[in-house]
Amino acid sequence: MAVNLTNAHTVELRIFRGTLKLNTLLATLQLVNHLCDVSVFLSDQEIQELSWLDFLQQVYEPELIQYLKERSLYVNEPVTADEEE
Repeated sequence: MAVNLTNAHTVELRIFRGTLKLNTLLATLQLVNHLCDVSVFLSDQEIQELSWLDFLQQVYEPELIQYLKERSLYVNEPVTADEEE
């Protein structure tokens, strides 16, 4: 399970592995911070319409950007069907 919702007052994320790398720790904390911001400041409708690219446009922390780039999860521009052919 990646998310534990059994407590009515909290949400527990279980998607991260343990690490000794400072950059990875900082990046995961920054990612969780962005997820919290999205859940607090956007409506349910806005969250449903939010794309990964839209989410990334709000990411400015260098540790998180580097973490996402290392895992090929950070994209600067959307890919169109024409570019893939």
